Amino acid sequence: MDWGTELWDQFDDIERHTQWGLDLMEKYVKFVKERTEIEQAYAKQLRNLVKKYLPKRNTREDPESKFCQYQAFLQVVKELNDFAGQREVVAENLMMQICMELSKHAQELKQERKSHFQEGRRAQQQLENSFKQLENSKRKFERDCREAEKAMLVAEKLDQDLNATKADVEKAKQQANLRSHMAEESKNEYASFLQKFNRDQSQFYFLEMPQIFNKLQEMDERRTVRLKEGYGVFSETERQVMPIIGKCLDGMKAAADSVNEKNDSQVLIELHKSGFERPGDVDFEDFSQPINRTSSDSSLGTPRGTLDGRLDPRLLGKNKGKRWLFSKKNKLPPPPLSPVISAPPPSSSSATNGPPTPKFTRDPLSYCLNEINKTVKPRIASFRSLKRGPVITEDFSHLPPEQRRKKLQQKIEERNRELQKEIDQRDALNKMKDVYQKTPQMGDPASLEPKISETLSNIEKLRLEIQKYELWLAEAESRMLSNRPDNILRHSRHLDPAATLNNNGSHEKDSPDATHSDDSQDALNQPIYTEFDEDFEEDLASPVGTCVAMYQFEGSSEGTISMTEGEELSLMEEDKGDGWTRVRRSKGGEGYVPTSYLRVTVN
Repeated sequence: MDWGTELWDQFDDIERHTQWGLDLMEKYVKFVKERTEIEQAYAKQLRNLVKKYLPKRNTREDPESKFCQYQAFLQVVKELNDFAGQREVVAENLMMQICMELSKHAQELKQERKSHFQEGRRAQQQLENSFKQLENSKRKFERDCREAEKAMLVAEKLDQDLNATKADVEKAKQQANLRSHMAEESKNEYASFLQKFNRDQSQFYFLEMPQIFNKLQEMDERRTVRLKEGYGVFSETERQVMPIIGKCLDGMKAAADSVNEKNDSQVLIELHKSGFERPGDVDFEDFSQPINRTSSDSSLGTPRGTLDGRLDPRLLGKNKGKRWLFSKKNKLPPPPLSPVISAPPPSSSSATNGPPTPKFTRDPLSYCLNEINKTVKPRIASFRSLKRGPVITEDFSHLPPEQRRKKLQQKIEERNRELQKEIDQRDALNKMKDVYQKTPQMGDPASLEPKISETLSNIEKLRLEIQKYELWLAEAESRMLSNRPDNILRHSRHLDPAATLNNNGSHEKDSPDATHSDDSQDALNQPIYTEFDEDFEEDLASPVGTCVAMYQFEGSSEGTISMTEGEELSLMEEDKGDGWTRVRRSKGGEGYVPTSYLRVTVN
């Protein structure tokens, strides 16, 4: 079934239908174009959302980036960015495969349709012209026949008229013959035009117009097929990106599954673990012992306190409440670097791994002068001047031991990566230099010498820095290892209340052993977290060891003490992780010196 056979007389209807088909195609193109605009706007909004929540810089150094929940959030945002990219792909494919292709095809169909209908109208015009010629010849034949019949009647009438002359009769007969001849010619012409019209009409309705209608049918079917394909592309474009969108969604799900609350808790521990031990137990102080004040209380040899040499509990009460973990801790400035980088020998002392708890012993004369004249306050007795922000040092000695170790390891890894880059660059420059030497036309080998020298200098600097950080790391690790067993031993002693009670209350009140036991316990159980102000009390602890100064040190800053190379000193308090050790000179005087300047021997 085709249009040429079935719709041979529906020229106008076919014209309207083909125009409607083109309008439908253009309407679908407009629909898809608006859909692409929606997709592009959606993708743009998603891009802006991702840009808003993604960090604007590298977060590798940020502590938050180590938590899996934050990493999962970033992964979800990145997957959403990929999802937005797929929406852009959908919009692009719809625009390219539907809008542009169908628009181009519609223009071609319009031109083809126009040519077909122009051809049909030409054939129709030819048929109409043939019909007009037929009508004209028919009318002429009819007119000539009437004229011939009239001429015949006139000739017959004259022939019967007796009064008519022979010449008139002959003339009338000639006129009748002429009219008859003209009618015969008109008849032949009319028959010729009729035959021509019938032929043209048959060709028009059975050949030309069916061909044109069939061409229009084929064109319309092609348009329908392309429109069908456009409908399919509309869904197939979406289907093509579904696997990638599915991967994006799977990535979001995997990011959600990667969140591990236990791992984040462990990360928090690794980030903020200080490596310090908990404060020890507070010693039992036996106030049942009689306190006998004598005139020697005001002597130059005994500061304010009890008879047995322990500090007065009323004075200790001033520092009560300053043992809390979350209070601000005063630190000394970082120690200077050792003149020769060397890792100190491991120490087996029982020093606590805590913030610096500096204590200075003033001589009795200074103490009495302070009691007599309150306006005179030796600045060495005040740590208020040391209340300052943390000073960041190159060896990270301002950090707790565990964090210092991690920072040093991180620095070593960074320097190793930089060193490898410099080594690769040196090898590349050497190869280029060899090429220049073999083929001088390619370049001058001498032009590479400055760059090679610079690279070698950088390699040497990086190696020295790596060596320096490795020594600091070895020092930090040895200090942590040396402190750990003694801290455990001390902690276990504090957990035994009976031992504590025996050390503090089992002796006689006037026994020297009791005094010695109290002093040793006070020194051992000194609080780790303690703040000092101008009214801090004296520490009467005895030396815990000896040390020898390996280098000369000028104690120019407040709280420090000078020493000469080879000088023997009394070790009053070991390094607590900040790089400073408290010592006492044999000539008198007590203060802090850098730990790396000493060779320590613990009792």
